[in-house]
This record gives sequence, C-alpha cells and structure tokens, in this order.
Amino acid sequence: MSSVPPPSSSSSRSPGSSRGDRADRPGALVETTGIEIIAESERTARPRDLFWPWFAANVSVFGMSYGAYLLQAGISFWQASIVAVIGIVISFALCGLVAIAGKRGSAPTMVLSRAAFGVTGQKLPGVVSWLTSIGWETMLAISAVLATATVLQALGLSSGTAVLVIATLIIAAIIVVASVLGYHTIMRIQSVLTWATGAMTVLFMLLTIPHIDWEAVAALPSGTPQQMIGALVMVMTGFGLGWINISADWSRYQKRTASDGAIVAWNTIGGSAAPVILVVFGLLLAGSDAKVMDRISTDPVGTLVTLLPIWALVPFWIVAVLTLVSGAVNGIYSSGLTLLSLGIRIPRPLAAFIDGAILTAGTIWVVFFATSFIGPFQSFLITLGVPVAAWAGILIADVLTRRTDYDEAALFDARGRYGSVDWISVATMLIASVLGWGLVVNTYAAEAPWNNWQGYLLEPLGLGTHVADPAGAYWDGPWAYSNLGVLLALVLGFAVTAIARRGRIRAQEEGLRSRG
Repeated sequence: MSSVPPPSSSSSRSPGSSRGDRADRPGALVETTGIEIIAESERTARPRDLFWPWFAANVSVFGMSYGAYLLQAGISFWQASIVAVIGIVISFALCGLVAIAGKRGSAPTMVLSRAAFGVTGQKLPGVVSWLTSIGWETMLAISAVLATATVLQALGLSSGTAVLVIATLIIAAIIVVASVLGYHTIMRIQSVLTWATGAMTVLFMLLTIPHIDWEAVAALPSGTPQQMIGALVMVMTGFGLGWINISADWSRYQKRTASDGAIVAWNTIGGSAAPVILVVFGLLLAGSDAKVMDRISTDPVGTLVTLLPIWALVPFWIVAVLTLVSGAVNGIYSSGLTLLSLGIRIPRPLAAFIDGAILTAGTIWVVFFATSFIGPFQSFLITLGVPVAAWAGILIADVLTRRTDYDEAALFDARGRYGSVDWISVATMLIASVLGWGLVVNTYAAEAPWNNWQGYLLEPLGLGTHVADPAGAYWDGPWAYSNLGVLLALVLGFAVTAIARRGRIRAQEEGLRSRG
C-alpha cells in the first residue's frame, strides 16, 4: 500500500515530519497547520489552556433542555441529578483520556487513531467521525438560527423568511470564518466567550429561579434502575461522547512535558463544569412545570424564552447564539482536520470552509424546508453514537496501554510500524457496532422510519418486546429503552483491545521512547 501523506501546500518534507520552517508564526491570523506533526517550537500550550475551548463550547443554555429529557425518561429529580453528574463527568473524562494522545503524537485525533487501526484502516472510523461532527455542528447552527427567530417573535419583531435568511448567513459566516482562521484564533475567541457567556448564563438562572417549585420537584416519582441506565447513556452520548472523536485536536499543541493527569483533569473540568450546573438547573425548571417539561423537548429555546421578562430577551438571545456558535466552531475546525485525515489533499483552511459550506446548506434545508428536525436528528445521533462508542473504547485502551510516544512518521506511512490495516481493531469496531445497534431502539419511529431496523437483539435476549400497535408501534420491557448498545460498544471495544492488542502494541513500541 502506498503511504497517505498529509496535505501540504509547498513543503518537500516527509509526511510525518514536523513543520519546521513552515511553522505558523506566533499570532498569525490564519493557522496553516493541517494534519501534519506540530513543530516543537509551536508546542507552547499548558494543560489549563484546555479549559477555555471545552468550557465555552459546553456552557450553552441548550444544556438545560436535558433536564426535561431526563425527567421524561421516568426518573425522579434526585435520580436524574445523580445520572447527570456521573454521565457528564465520566464522558468528559473519557475525552481527557483520548486527549493524552494529542500530547504524545502532536497530531489530530483521527491521525493518531491510525496507530490503532492502521493508516488505511483508520478511514472506517474517520468517515463515522466526520459524519458525526457535521451532524452535531449543523444542529448547533440550526438551533442558533431558530433561537434568533424565537426571540424576534417574542419581541414582536419580524421573523419572516428574509430575517431567517440573514440570520442563517450571518451565523454560518461567523462559524466558517473562525474555523478557517484556526486554532490560535479560536483559543483567543473561546477565552473571551467563556467569561461573557458564563456571566449571561448566570443572569438567566437568577431571573428564572422564581419559576422553581420545590414541592413539585420533590414529588416527582422515582424510576427503575433500567430507566436510570437509559438516561445515563443519553447524557453520555449528548455530552462527552459527542466530542470524544475530536478530543486530541485541542491537546496537540501541549508541551511534551505536560502531565497526562493534568490534561485529563482540565478536559474534564472544562467540559463538565457548566453542563452539570445547567442540567441540574434544567431539572428544577422542568420538574416545576409539566408544560415546560413537555414543550422544552421540541422547542428548548422558545420554552426558556417564555420564562423571561421582555427586557432580558436580547441578553438571552446573545448568550444562546454565542454558546451554540462556539460549539459549532470547535466542531467544524475538527471536522476539517478529519476530512484531511481521509486523504483529501487540500489546505486546512479550505477543508474547514468546505465543511462550513455543508453546514450552511444543511442549516438552510432544515430551517426552510424540513418538516421535522429533532426526531430525525436524535435518531441519527444514536445510530452514529454506537460506532463512535466502539471506536472510543478501542482508542482509549490503545492510549492507556502504550508506554511511549508515537512514531510520528509511521502515522503517515502504511508501510511503517502501524501498518496499513489493523484487522483486530477494524473487526472489533464492526462487531461491537452490529451488537450495539441490536440493543438500541429508534424512539422516533414515526419521524425517522428508516431507523426502525435497530433493536433486533432485544427480543432474542428477552430484553424487550416489539408491540405492533395500530396507534403506533412501540417497544415493551424494562430494558427496551435503556440503549445498552452504546455502553456495550464502548466496553467491548475497550476490553478486546486491552487483551487482544497488547502484544501488538508492545511490538509497535520497539525502539521508541517517551520524550515527555
């Protein structure tokens, strides 16, 4: 197999080499680094710098809607709070473990994953990762546009087609421009957004505290352990596991001497600090009012707007849009890197622009032409969530097993120590995904009937029964909606890799040493 070099504009250096004389100048407006190895001179970031992009991307008031989602799973406030804390913290800790690879290998996540899957075999999880990132960031952009329309309508202003078109183009432009400018610009933007959006989110919470009814919240009935597991999977998929495929993209600029523990800690703190507070607060709001709980799942921003005085709508709109855009910027930047890792030989800014154009087209289609959005999107995410979880288990086990830094040149050479295809990893991901899909169900059967094939292992294993009700088919049984498939894929990917690939990893490390 021929090697798969990273895109490069004019360099004659080998694919796996550092960028050397092509290094981005400190303070450069546009990051020219693609998927090639970061030069040592550029690796100046500290673990605590990771706090800014993770916090800014996850401080969105949209996270409050998960309070309603959790309660709709049939569990109590206290059960939902426990699930939220555990699910959010653990899922972002898993992101931190993947981020260790960025420090060790100075390359994006999907390039580092080649050590586990092979240089060519990595294209399998690479395609899944790219689709996942594009889906998530399009959802964030759509939510920002719809939030604009909702606030304008609440203020009694025009929210017709022309306004939505303008809002779509402006929001998409901000996302695309920031993503094209790259890492250094994004880090500066996120450090500012962290303080601004954090302060406005606190203001929103203070204004809505009067809507909390403690008696109503405390009276919510408890659910079963199976319902708690289903809620846990939803939280993990909606938060940390939704970002895990890009985790190392933000740690590749870390100094080699940075502590692995510190990288994990700052990823976890930055990613989970805001969502934990927001989801618990969302539990209080949704648990206080049944109408809020029902409406927030289909129109989270519009529902939250109804709780605010008129004068607070503009600040609320600013924080809603900025936080959603912040998350989309992170995702489009990384999806561009993933596109390059698939062998597309174009400059990184152009890759980000292409993904931004896809995001814009998707946003326009959903806002102006789609009749339903939430259902198909959630169905799409749970489908991709299974193979992403399998890949995450494989890569985390690979990272924790390794004792040395990566052979950076071999990450770009299918004839190197990592080979072309690692069939153990490829087979593990495929098998874990097939088993996982058999243990998740399509909860949006009417809106996304193309996903009704899932759940095929529930009945054979006695975990659920499919009921063909004329009013609408559904699954019956305590485990039917627990989405065990995501956890199975994650655990199976980790366990098989930790056992079956240990010897192969040791062989790959021969002659290497840690430079940290």
